[in-house]
This record gives sequence, C-alpha cells and structure tokens, in this order.
Amino acid sequence: MAMEQLIPQIKSLAVEYYDRVVGYRRHLHQHPELSFEEYKTSTYIKTVLDDLGIAYRDGLGGGTGISADIGQGDRCIALRADIDALPIAETSVHSYVSVHNGVMHACGHDVHTASLLGALHILHRMEKLLPHRVRFIFQPGEELLPGGASMMIADEVLSQPRVSQIYGQHVHPSLVAGQVGICPEYFMASCDEIYISVHGRGGHGAMPHQVIDPVQISAQVILALQSIVSRRANPSVASVLSIGKIRSDGGATNVIPSRVDMDGTFRTFDESWRAEAHDLIVSLVKQIASAHGGSAEVRIVRGYPALYNDPRITQQARAAMIAYLGQDKVVDLPQRMTAEDFAYYSHQVPACFYRLGTAAADGSKSSPVHTSTFDIDESALQTGMGLMAWMAFQGSTK
Repeated sequence: MAMEQLIPQIKSLAVEYYDRVVGYRRHLHQHPELSFEEYKTSTYIKTVLDDLGIAYRDGLGGGTGISADIGQGDRCIALRADIDALPIAETSVHSYVSVHNGVMHACGHDVHTASLLGALHILHRMEKLLPHRVRFIFQPGEELLPGGASMMIADEVLSQPRVSQIYGQHVHPSLVAGQVGICPEYFMASCDEIYISVHGRGGHGAMPHQVIDPVQISAQVILALQSIVSRRANPSVASVLSIGKIRSDGGATNVIPSRVDMDGTFRTFDESWRAEAHDLIVSLVKQIASAHGGSAEVRIVRGYPALYNDPRITQQARAAMIAYLGQDKVVDLPQRMTAEDFAYYSHQVPACFYRLGTAAADGSKSSPVHTSTFDIDESALQTGMGLMAWMAFQGSTK
C-alpha cells in the first residue's frame, strides 16, 4: 500500500475521535498543573492508556512523565507532547476555564497532550499497518529549568529500542486552524538566565558624593551589555540579551540603595558564541562595577540549547504535511528567539518540531501564548491529532 493511501483513513479517524479529543483538551485546560507537579494530569493520561489496554512506563522525568509504545520492531519513531501549565491567572470566560486560580494552560500544552492522545487512538486502530514502533512521550516540565525533556532523556525515553526520529508540535496563534508552519535547521534559540547583583554604598539622595550608587552603576551595566550583541557578536549570528527585571533594596525617592539586582536572558543559535558571551557578560559587569567603586556578582544559569530541525526529516515532514493538508496549508516560518526544551531531543536524535495553527478564521482565538486570554479554535485538534498520526508513518525507510 502506498503511504498516501493511508491519509483518508487517518482523516476519517480524526473526525471520529474529534469530540473525544475536545473533551480531553477541555478537561486538561480546566485542571492545569505547574511544571513537575502534573500528578493528576499524569493519572488522567494513564487512565486513557489503561482503557485502551496500552502498556506504559510512568514515573519518568521527575515523577510525572509517561511513555508508551504501539507497534513492533527495532525501528522507533517518537511523538512528544508536554503536559505542564503556567503560573498565569486565566481571564477568559468559557465553560472550561481553569479551576486552579493562578494556573493556566496559556501555552497550549493541553492542546499538545490532547492531540497526542488523539493520535494514539488513531494509531491504536491502525496498528497493523504501522511499519515500525511508535513511542508516545508525555513529558512534564517544559516551562521550568532544567526542562523535563532533559530528565526524560536521562530516564532513557529515547532508548530500548533507540528512537531514530522524533516529532513535536506547538500551538501557533498567528496561523489559522488547519494550517501548520515549519522551519528547517535552527528554528528556536538557546535560552540562558542571567542574575546580576551590583553592590555599592547607600545613603541620602541629596548627598551622592558620599555614596557609591548601585543604581547608576546598574544603568551603565544595562547599556554596556547591549554592546556585547552589537559589537562583539558576529552579525550573521542572531543574539538577544535583555534585562527584564531590576529592583533595589531602597525604599524612598531620596534614598540611594546599597544593592541593585537585575535578571535577564541571553539567547542565540551558536554554541561557541554562547560560551564566549557568558564570559564577556561576567567580565563586563564586574569591570564596570569596579570602575565606579562598587562590586558585582554574576550568575548565569545555562538553559535550553538551540532547537535544531534535522534538514532531511524536516524536508520529509514538509512533504508529508503538504500531502495531508494541501500546499496552501503549509507555511514556511522564520527562526524564533523563543526557546523550547524539545531542543534537548533534537541534539540526541534527528528531530522535527513544527507549529500548529490555532486561530479562528474570523481572527478570534488569536491571543498570543503566555497571555491570560489564550484560547484556540478547537478544530485545530482535528488537524493536530491527524497530522501527528500521519507523522508516525514517516521515516519507514532509513
């Protein structure tokens, strides 16, 4: 049987399971759990697997991760979904609004998980047609370092047998439901956290000559840090260095504090430059503080690596998307400076991470991810589960 002849059956099953998968998504959306605390979410997923009689490994990735296999053989294709939510208070009004105040599936992980459960249903029905084994990875903690993906890998989720390819998808409210977006090679940036403490000598704001002002030093630091990107980075290598938070231990308009703390992020696609930039950040901050009579401490927490979409399987995936959805539904996307812990998988095995359109055709349901009003046109679930199931049939030849 030609592979494309499977598409009508997959699409038919996606229609058949649509209402059930909408129910999965609404339940998950209504009961979100924070990173590495997804105990009830994990139990819910295992209930679905138990009902289907599918064996699984649980307790992975710190305790809440799950993997399950369908099909046979030494060749294994993996499909991954993340299951955690964000510390955001939902402000939407619909029947499935979060019941946990201050916690919300604002990044669409409920969509990812429901879609993967839908793909599992489809492939369970089509198991005899699978040319290889398919591994379903339900991963915790995408939103929090060290990233659940790294912990799942440590728990050998890519082994026994060795995964040869892995696919993941992510909601994309800039695309209409029914569309998908893809980008070969480096798609998403690495992400490191920067923590800076500038120490001076506080005092009265009317007598600056008697103090060492950490606010003024911090202002110099913030401006100078931008020169690392604008004057030290190769212009052909995308880099971002942003300070997102600044605070002092002072408490009045006429008080110069003794300490200022700053938090920021550094992102790039080049690992050599990433390491060099870390050294430059530490050196520059300390030198500026010293030059003004103060001192500084710098801590850089190394986060997710850059996400690399293997060119060969990404080209293969793009062709498969066109075959499944049509040429007009597949969009070529640019690189993004956002980060994603799926990147860890992409440094272990050939990977393809793509975007699933979730906006309604009338322009609604298009709030960005990580906002309190994020929601989706649920018809995206039919595309999401069907396409993931179709991706499982890819890579049948080496």
